[in-house]
Amino acid sequence: MRVVLDDTKPIFQQIYEMIENDIVEGELQEGDQIISTTEISKFYQVNRATAQKGLQMLVEEGYAYKQRGVGIFVAEGATERIMKKRKEAFHLEYIKPILEEAKRLKMTKSEVIKFIEEGNDD
Repeated sequence: MRVVLDDTKPIFQQIYEMIENDIVEGELQEGDQIISTTEISKFYQVNRATAQKGLQMLVEEGYAYKQRGVGIFVAEGATERIMKKRKEAFHLEYIKPILEEAKRLKMTKSEVIKFIEEGNDD
């Protein structure tokens, strides 16, 4: 998980996204126990309710499940579902606007691909 929270969005959302990132990056595998509300609140020095809200979002979206008296765990299929959601968001936030601008500029598909390939030489 990220070490520093910032003011860009609500803290509970940042906690949710940090854990989601850990799932996508393989730091948390399906079936793994997620850090507890208490541990999150102590580490980041935030209210337990704030930490709980971030974890609850994961449960509500089906990326995690609660095991009463034990904790919260990464749900089966969570990685695939998160990746699918993020790919759709990537398309809407980045690819679609690029393609719309390329259309306005009357760029061909091969010109767009060339720009992408040139930018991918890192």
